Amino acid sequence: MSGQTTSGATIRIGIDLGGTKIEALAIDGSGKELLRYRVPTPREDYAGTIAAMWGLVQRIEQETGAVATVGAGIPGSVSGRTGLVKNANSTWLNGMPFDRDLSEAMGREVRVANDANCLAVSEASDGAAAGQKVVFAVILGTGCGGGVALNGQVHAGINGVGGEWGHNPLPWASGDEIPGPDCYCGKNGCLETWLSGTGLGRDFLAVTGREMKGPEIMAACDAGDADAIAAVERLEDRLARALAHVVNILDPDVFVFGGGLSKAERIYRELPRLLPKYVFGGECETPLVQAKFGDSSGVRGAAWLWPSLG
Repeated sequence: MSGQTTSGATIRIGIDLGGTKIEALAIDGSGKELLRYRVPTPREDYAGTIAAMWGLVQRIEQETGAVATVGAGIPGSVSGRTGLVKNANSTWLNGMPFDRDLSEAMGREVRVANDANCLAVSEASDGAAAGQKVVFAVILGTGCGGGVALNGQVHAGINGVGGEWGHNPLPWASGDEIPGPDCYCGKNGCLETWLSGTGLGRDFLAVTGREMKGPEIMAACDAGDADAIAAVERLEDRLARALAHVVNILDPDVFVFGGGLSKAERIYRELPRLLPKYVFGGECETPLVQAKFGDSSGVRGAAWLWPSLG
């Protein structure tokens, strides 16, 4: 261990560990971006992953001449009971004391959180949900997931699974939605299998016999293709059911959307109309906004895991 601490830190560094790339971002005390670098993810290589992340931090600190706090977003969570990573689709992290090993390598405390929770923190800190106390982030991309920020900070929960919305079942499922598609988690019918680009494509194929990817279906919907319009309407109704459960349990101040499907303007028009149909009491005024920082929100949220510079 180098012995370096975050005492006197003047910048924040966030690191986003993805399946194919690792991105590091430096921001100053006001949130202004200073530097950004990416390197390929050393897949199936635990020690190599830590070395790559440390290398990015060293590069940024050398170029800026500053000491930084460091936060990292991962596609999984750290168990509060064991201190080990679980539920990561970067499977080589599972069962490892990743936050401790990363802190040891960098000679300072490194704060680690789920990447969807990092999105929520980013948007709550200086994004589309700035100033809101209870923020629920919705990721609609290749997969789907959720994250929670309370007063600008991650709410991971005692079990480390706060915001794991994508692995709840589809609410109020109809007969043709039961038992639902197989999910990689070992269960059936998880939201992940319905509310994603992958899920949209699977549903479209099952109903029409036509094979198209999620973004292609969204484009065909905009172009007036009847089958695509029907598929997107099914997606929106399922999304409304799934978000109604969040409202009934958490009643967040705002929903912030990220991921490729979140760019579809029609969901911000259709969901406010559909949600009251499913929310208890028949009312839902919750704002639905697109993430201000888009694909960069996760890495920014990792940096904001340190709300104060030490």
